Amino acid sequence: MEKILIVEDDRKIAELERDYLESNGYETAILADGSQVIPELETNSYDLVLLDVMLPGCSGYEICRRIRDEIDIPILMVTARTEAVDVIRGLGLGADDYITKPFDPSQLVARVRSHLRRYARLTGGKHAEDGEESGRITVGDVVIEPKTWKVWKKDKELKLPNRKFELLRFLAENPNIVFSKEELFEKIWGFD
Repeated sequence: MEKILIVEDDRKIAELERDYLESNGYETAILADGSQVIPELETNSYDLVLLDVMLPGCSGYEICRRIRDEIDIPILMVTARTEAVDVIRGLGLGADDYITKPFDPSQLVARVRSHLRRYARLTGGKHAEDGEESGRITVGDVVIEPKTWKVWKKDKELKLPNRKFELLRFLAENPNIVFSKEELFEKIWGFD
């Protein structure tokens, strides 16, 4: 069963998210204080994080940046901040999606499901065999490690947000093929 960490200081919203996710077969845990998130992720295993931006202890933006630097996991920001600059900042720091409040709980569940499926597809599944080949892709002096979501250029690791990594990996796996923007959205992220 996939486990979701809900980081939300509004108890009613956190419980609503929990109830919808659990009724759809996910296991959940709730944190209300931003300073507890990184220690929780280092201690316990989660498949996805639902992250509010305005939190006591540490902002959601800072948490997102630290998660992206240390842990490979999908991050969906769920927040009342709807300004374009807030959305751009969240996605720029590495969030995989940005959902504004108020939201439709069934749409939240659909987005969680979609991101978990995509993540599993791109990483070869959560329960990959330990002895399995790494599936390393080499293009010139660039090395892509799909299982660990790492990219190396001339022996220097590059930090890429999830969407950029997914795009780079897809293009490296399909050399010498021209794709339209619409084809890329459909083939990589499943968007029509």
